[in-house]
Formats: sequence, C-alpha cells, structure tokens
Amino acid sequence: MSQAQPTIEQIPELGKEQNTALRNLTIMGYLEGTSFLLLLCIAMPLKYMMGISEGVKYIGMAHGILFIAYILILIVAAIKIKMPLWAIPTGVLGSFLPFGPFIFDHFLKKSLKKVVKKAA
Repeated sequence: MSQAQPTIEQIPELGKEQNTALRNLTIMGYLEGTSFLLLLCIAMPLKYMMGISEGVKYIGMAHGILFIAYILILIVAAIKIKMPLWAIPTGVLGSFLPFGPFIFDHFLKKSLKKVVKKAA
C-alpha cells in the first residue's frame, strides 16, 4: 500500500516546462496545505481557548494569499500539463480539506504517470 509522501519528483516523459509547472503546483500545494493546518491546529485553538486572536489574523491572511496563489497555479498547471478533466475540481475541493492538497498531489502524480506511460 503506497502512502502520500511529499516528493518534488519529475516525470521524465513530461517536458521541462510541464515538469516546472508540476513542481510549482506541488510546492504551492504544500505551502497552502501547511498554512491551513497551522490555522486549524494552532491559530484557532489559541483564539477560542485562550483569547489570543493575533494568530488567526496573521496566519489567516497568509493562508488566504496562499489559497488564491494555489488556485491560480493549479489552473496554469492544468493548461500546461493538460491534466485530466477531474484534476481542477478535485484540486479546488482538496484545498478546502485538511491534508487535501497533499492527497491531491499524490493522486495527480500517480494519474499523470499512468497517462504518460499509456501515451508512450
């Protein structure tokens, strides 16, 4: 059974520009996912259990910026890589779930490897 692991691997069958787009999507997904987990697991408990709201203010703002950047990079990567039809809605949905971007990245790379091998 394979597990989702953070890898910034390249798929040799893809072109340099496509691998760059995939790498950028992976990095942004990890940043966005991490900011969401920080918001949920650290900033919100601090706000609601201890009355310290600064964490939500700053981490929330960073997460919002990273979320918008992730969606934009997802769209650009989908165009450059010619991702499967399910990729954009799944990537957007994954960004609303804890650990979603990490799981999406794993399944996207797995799917791309299969598609590229069939085409070759």
